[in-house]
Amino acid sequence: MTYRSDHPISVAAARAGISRATAYRIEADPTLPSQKRPAGPRPSRRPDPLVGIFDEEVVPILQSAPGIRPVAVFEELQRRHPSLPEGVRRTLERRIRAWRTLHGPEQELIFRQTHEPGRMGLSDFTDMKNADITLAGVPLVHLLYHFRLVYSGFEHAHVVLGGESYVALATGLQNALWTLGGAPAEHRTDSLSAAFCNLGADALEDLTRRYAALCEHYRMRPTRNNRGLAHENGSVESAHGHLKRAIEDALALRGSRDFEDLAAYRRFIDEIVARHNARRRERIDLERAALGALPPRRTDDHEEHVVTVTRSGGFVFRKCFYTVPSRLVGHRLRMRLYDDRLELFAGASPVATLRRIKAGEERTRQVDYRHVIHSLRVKPMALASLVYRDELFPREPYRLAFERLREGAGERVACRTLVELLSIAHERAVEAEIAAALTCTLEAGELPDIEQLRTRFLPSDTPLPEVRVELPALADFDALLGGVLDEETDAGEAGTTVPGATAVSA
Repeated sequence: MTYRSDHPISVAAARAGISRATAYRIEADPTLPSQKRPAGPRPSRRPDPLVGIFDEEVVPILQSAPGIRPVAVFEELQRRHPSLPEGVRRTLERRIRAWRTLHGPEQELIFRQTHEPGRMGLSDFTDMKNADITLAGVPLVHLLYHFRLVYSGFEHAHVVLGGESYVALATGLQNALWTLGGAPAEHRTDSLSAAFCNLGADALEDLTRRYAALCEHYRMRPTRNNRGLAHENGSVESAHGHLKRAIEDALALRGSRDFEDLAAYRRFIDEIVARHNARRRERIDLERAALGALPPRRTDDHEEHVVTVTRSGGFVFRKCFYTVPSRLVGHRLRMRLYDDRLELFAGASPVATLRRIKAGEERTRQVDYRHVIHSLRVKPMALASLVYRDELFPREPYRLAFERLREGAGERVACRTLVELLSIAHERAVEAEIAAALTCTLEAGELPDIEQLRTRFLPSDTPLPEVRVELPALADFDALLGGVLDEETDAGEAGTTVPGATAVSA
């Protein structure tokens, strides 16, 4: 109105920052909106659909069941009053929210904490079943062990094959601490016994004792959050989502979810975590100075067992069968059980390292054809009904070739052919090459020809040409040496030096 005294209405509205229509309305009626508003709530422009229902029926429900959802209350009202329209649901939800604001129960609060450098580290496992990772085309069932420092946000992730075992926890935690270069004063997990709920009381007590010994080795105080209260472990629980989204983005940029082997996938995860830590370098360096010193060495991150090798050329451990070199038949081997492998020792001497498999996997036999091929060459027909025949074939083309030969040429020919091919693959280290040749043959609709494959992959019997070398007589070298000595003598008398003469005479 001040601008209006000196300017037209359009200019005054522009200077005041309002529209011209609003300026005309204010000039027509300068009464303030607060003075126009009647006292009390604004009257409804339509009848209340919940009159006689909310106070009489809804409020008793909310009082007797404080945590009930509004949609459940609405469904109950529709059952009691079939004529209640669907559009009343939003009105009911707003009314319930307003009632709970004034009369609802007290809610549990989360008290945010002030974190000190070097005080707390957190460990947890997260499932990666939705990542759809494959290794050489085979789906990988795995978890991620996730460690995080509360103050700086330092992270470490380790690919875990199987469940939340002590071995997985010990391996991942120690890898994180030695990567970090120090240990926090306190280490927190969720209820660790939940990972071993299927074990007996003695085994559970032993695992708890081993976990306490692990923390004592690094001078960390072990703590656990209350069961079912994930927010008490929130500094690592919330980080799971960020890490998984980063992995999904990296996989999308990579263009493939298939990796050559487990080591390649672990390098991929390490690179992602390293980029996260690089963005927090300053805070990590600050917290690293407050961490406790590491002990002189790592502690054990494996379980030890004793297995006996049977006449079948292997042993059974936790419902899974493993083959070993036949020279170990009858021996009792000391086994170190890791999350992803088995290390076997005869006394103190390492004799074999095997990939670990789990009882829940599709294939519960870990068979290496190199361990049994020498015996199969003596008894090739044993392949026909061998218990672990499918696991014996190192690649899918070998199995397909066996099935095709058994159908087209008979079981005897199929057994002898495949045993000889496996023997050639072992002796000449051409397993992949033979698999490629079998693939081409099968795609052409033909049966594998052992003679052609033997000619292609075995060394030729053609004798090597005889090479004769005639050596010159020693007198020829004396003649050459005499000529050089004569030149040296002439050069000495003339006061000059012949290049190389000293070296020859020496």
